[in-house]
Amino acid sequence: MSVDTGPTRGERQPTISIPRPRTGHPDPDAPTWQVREDGLDHTALADLESVFALANGQLGVRGVLEEGGASGNPGSYLNSCYEECELTYPESGYAFPERNQVLVGAPEGTRIRLFVAGHPVDPTVDGTDRHERILDLRDGTLRRSFGWTAPSGAAVEVHSTRLVSFVHPAVLAIRYEVAATDRPVRIRLHSELRANPALPEQDTEDPRAPTVLERPLLPERHVTDGLGGVLAHRARRSGHRIVAAVTHLLDAAGAEVDVDSGPDLVRVAVETRLAPGQRLRVTKLVGYAWSGQRPLDALIADAGTAVAEAARGGWAGLRADQRGYLDGFWADADVVVDGDPQLQQAVRFALFHLLQATARAGERPLPAKGLTGNGYDGHTMWDAETFVLPVLTYLRPDAAAAALRWRHATLDRARERAGELRLAGAAFPWRTIDGRECSGYWPAGTAALHVNADIAAAVLRYVAVTDDRALLRDAGLELLVETARLWNRVGHFDDAGGFHIDGVTGPDEYTALGNDNLFTNVMARRNLLGAVGAAELLPDRARQLGVEQAELDAWRAAAEAMHLPYDDGREVHQQCAGFTALEEWDFAGTPADEYPLLLHYPYLELYRRQVIKQADVVLAMQHCGELFTPEQKARNFAYYQRRTVGDSSLSASAQAILAAELGHLELGYAHLAESALQDLHGLAGQSRDGLHIAALAGVWLALVTGFGGLRDGGGELAFAPRLPAALTRLEFSLRWRGRRLRVTVTGNTATYLLRDGTDEHGIRLRHHGTRVHLRPRRPRRLPLPELPDPGPEPVAPPGRAPRRRLAGQPVTAIRAARPGVGAPVPPPAQPGPEAPAPG
Repeated sequence: MSVDTGPTRGERQPTISIPRPRTGHPDPDAPTWQVREDGLDHTALADLESVFALANGQLGVRGVLEEGGASGNPGSYLNSCYEECELTYPESGYAFPERNQVLVGAPEGTRIRLFVAGHPVDPTVDGTDRHERILDLRDGTLRRSFGWTAPSGAAVEVHSTRLVSFVHPAVLAIRYEVAATDRPVRIRLHSELRANPALPEQDTEDPRAPTVLERPLLPERHVTDGLGGVLAHRARRSGHRIVAAVTHLLDAAGAEVDVDSGPDLVRVAVETRLAPGQRLRVTKLVGYAWSGQRPLDALIADAGTAVAEAARGGWAGLRADQRGYLDGFWADADVVVDGDPQLQQAVRFALFHLLQATARAGERPLPAKGLTGNGYDGHTMWDAETFVLPVLTYLRPDAAAAALRWRHATLDRARERAGELRLAGAAFPWRTIDGRECSGYWPAGTAALHVNADIAAAVLRYVAVTDDRALLRDAGLELLVETARLWNRVGHFDDAGGFHIDGVTGPDEYTALGNDNLFTNVMARRNLLGAVGAAELLPDRARQLGVEQAELDAWRAAAEAMHLPYDDGREVHQQCAGFTALEEWDFAGTPADEYPLLLHYPYLELYRRQVIKQADVVLAMQHCGELFTPEQKARNFAYYQRRTVGDSSLSASAQAILAAELGHLELGYAHLAESALQDLHGLAGQSRDGLHIAALAGVWLALVTGFGGLRDGGGELAFAPRLPAALTRLEFSLRWRGRRLRVTVTGNTATYLLRDGTDEHGIRLRHHGTRVHLRPRRPRRLPLPELPDPGPEPVAPPGRAPRRRLAGQPVTAIRAARPGVGAPVPPPAQPGPEAPAPG
């Protein structure tokens, strides 16, 4: 199942504010580089823990409060460190997956319990006079500050700064400071490293809720050492080992220190008396090591080394390293959006969390929630190749290559799965951590074979953009070959010579087990032709993989004969064969509180009606646009817009891209805002288990491929930029064949700048169809052609249209009724329905 969308429309939202620039602030753009919470919203603790999570692709720490007390869904996670549990079925069946893999919580290093004059401090209860949190997107830190007054009247100021290091990827660091304000006070601080913490109960009625395992870690060793200690554990069934080491750097003259440990706990207690204005400062360093194969002593040594290296540079060194890493990232990745400060902040928030999900992941999976939570049990899905990898390919190609090499490392398990399913080649899993299928719902899991083509498309895009022949030879060609072999076994020719793929599920999970799903067919076609082209480019390597000319001919024949279902009467492509003949969903009779539909209606109702969870045909036109005429795109988009309810977070960005391409710029802008703001503003329980990483990647795609008009077919860059009325400038960078290109779009011009390179030949690209020869450091400024009349704006189902935003909204606390809402703008006049109209 794909990642699901934000809150029900119309719900009240808690407060996250965008910081206002202070008088004399050295950087007036600073508000869009921070996310600030003023006060504590007790109704959205879990969502805010996701928003304020810190990660680096290897280690993730949710934004819990150090002092403990109330929490939403606490957790720290290590990429690929999982436990196993049985998958149970009311009725079992052949080839049903037997085991689930569940991302296991690592020992928690965030807890620093504070006692003032003998009273425990809990910022979520009485005694707190203010509370502020700031996620700094340039520094890569989470800062907190609050004041607290004990029942005795003694008051303190508390400040903490937390980071998960990009430079030391196994390290969490916290600087924690307590200052007495108006009178002497006794302070006691308990810094804890705790395994197997109690977790809150999950909503068992929601099929998307993560699996909660009771005490999944078995203790193997616990020791104390100076101002810290070590905890070593092993997952009961998977055998994965986790070692966590902790130490502290103290700045507290005369403090009393006590260290103790148990099987699940290392505690360092610090006690001192502070005079007014005096402060206690503690720097806490936690290092992790984990593996499913390496011996315990080696992991203990690794965790200790991680902590020692972080301590060597101290807190100042860690901060400087973090800022330096992010300076390099933003120099290449920042997207400038003028005219909508809230959207600008959301774009940078999206890019920051995309970096946190992928930066140091290496050859490991990219989970749907990153490491911001345990949603979907930490599984990676098709979202990674379809949404995340395109962005990485253009911004951080090394990270994209590592993700593809991880897929290649799991190829043997995909081959085994194909054999189990009586198929050929490889059948990649719908949900997994280590490459084995973990989806127990086969109509939307095993039947969603398009994941094979999604992986192949990611390989083809990466090679086209980077020209990395080494990866193609080492891993890419084998991925293309084995995925292509599946389609030749799954599909068949009819009597008239058409090639069909039957009984599969496309991206839209409200339609399952259809024949000739359009997205699957066009992507399988690309997979087959891409495999042929790559095999012909590397014939020696292809022969090593057992590819013969007859097989290449069969792939080419299947691709050229691929059936694309089309309704001649309605003049639209069908999402799958017969889709347009299904009964229409009663949108007008569906109450607003019954969305998302999957939580209120049986799949039997959903599968046999024209109702769409997320973009499907729209995605097909986005990824394989060369197969559709402009007129077909316009008719298809209007038809499916009317039937798409957006119950998935993945839908809005795809709709934004096609709306922009077709000239419906304001509709595209509304969809863009919905995609960009759903996690940052949509605090209504949908982000409690982690952020929607693929949807955050979709924000970049909507801006760059939507309003920037980027296309990369045929080995050539092409742009067709246009901006909605609210945006006065869009500026973005990307990499192409090792070169850095900067594109700046204003209301009537686009400027292209090749930022580096000494080759005077430069690169060639297209601007609205016109060929442009771009040389290094010689900007080309070109006019935007007049926008043709796109016709009536397509409409959405009643109550499911993206809300419009007013231009120039003041930068204030976010209290929107739903994601992306400022003051509402009346929707445009609705055109009459095509026949037949839903409802």
